[in-house]
Amino acid sequence: MKGYILAAGEGLRMRPLTANIPKPLLPVAGKPFLEHNIEAMKEAGIRDLILLVGWRAQRIREHFGDGKEFGVRIEYVEQKERLGTAHAVGMVRDKIDSSFLCLYGDVVLTKESVKGLVEHHRKVKGNVMALTTVEDPKRYGVIIAEDGVVKDIVEKPDVPESNTINAGAYMLEPDIFEAISETKKSPRGEYELTDSFKTLMKKTHLFTHLLKGEWIDVARPWDLIEANRILMEDLKTEVKGEVSERATVIGDIHVGKNSRILPGSYVVGPATVGDDCEIGPNTYLRPSTSIGDHCKVGAAVEIKNSIVMSNTNIPHLTYVGDSVIGERCNLGAGTKVANLRLDGKEVQVIVDGKRTGSGRRKLGVIMGDDVKTGINASIDAGSIIGEGTMIGMGAVVRGTVAARSRIF
Repeated sequence: MKGYILAAGEGLRMRPLTANIPKPLLPVAGKPFLEHNIEAMKEAGIRDLILLVGWRAQRIREHFGDGKEFGVRIEYVEQKERLGTAHAVGMVRDKIDSSFLCLYGDVVLTKESVKGLVEHHRKVKGNVMALTTVEDPKRYGVIIAEDGVVKDIVEKPDVPESNTINAGAYMLEPDIFEAISETKKSPRGEYELTDSFKTLMKKTHLFTHLLKGEWIDVARPWDLIEANRILMEDLKTEVKGEVSERATVIGDIHVGKNSRILPGSYVVGPATVGDDCEIGPNTYLRPSTSIGDHCKVGAAVEIKNSIVMSNTNIPHLTYVGDSVIGERCNLGAGTKVANLRLDGKEVQVIVDGKRTGSGRRKLGVIMGDDVKTGINASIDAGSIIGEGTMIGMGAVVRGTVAARSRIF
């Protein structure tokens, strides 16, 4: 059985985090986003993988190579023109002649969820669509099912009949390719896999499988925070570096090679620290914090439920909560990131000039690469700061800041 992961998108909705890094390589729980899906497939017994790549494909090839380092075999297909999900799946028609597991590259599934989907396929011996339930199904394809079989798929309905949606994970048979060949372009000019499924359903059953584990669609930068939390739940302690006897560690942590947790530091897991990092002295890392490689987190710094990417320095007297900090950033002493509105309501963000809800009660900053802050800078909850921005001493930032801005 082969696995197929669709990871060709440019990730425009993930800006500024994807200005330099392809979305599949964004770090979550100490590893590139795509690596978690590869590990889930491997644990389900699938070791022959095909990756569909597109934007900045070479960086993905360089990271994963032929897959041997990850215990799998990887073949690449490049989608130069992105014409929709059906077009993407159809690109492997000549490479797959049996059942295969297909995952959208921007969904987070637990290893248990992937195993459950594969096992259900073995029982029903047919095409299977994974389902999950969400609070707001209007953003997704709502599934109407009966006796374990899909009866209808309603895309982004104004009045959903249920909160059960298409989870973006499938066990498919080769007959899906015939259905794809009969699929016409949708009104938005793309070949939609859901249209192919409707064609398939006229000829055979499309079975359903309700996922038991947590699920999240990483559509916006702040979704990485929740993905990070989910994927760190099964973290087991592994210390390749050094943890001072005078540091306090509670729960499970990962400490990479040549990294040091210095005296007085207080680390509450799950938390991950990459290679060649220095944490402390007197640093407080709270649960669901992921620090990349070659980072410095210094004295009297508190970081909570956040992702800090590689080569970033947060040296002293700084608070970061519920945030994503890009690569090569440097936060000056006393930089404070607010992550909660005074009224406790949902944090709002500005996207494409429009204010919209983040779906989160706590959200700090989404910070692009190469951002620098001066001492005592303050960043309001829900701020988005573009790459290369400089924020001066004592400056106050709120809303969305364009790339390479200067705020003094």
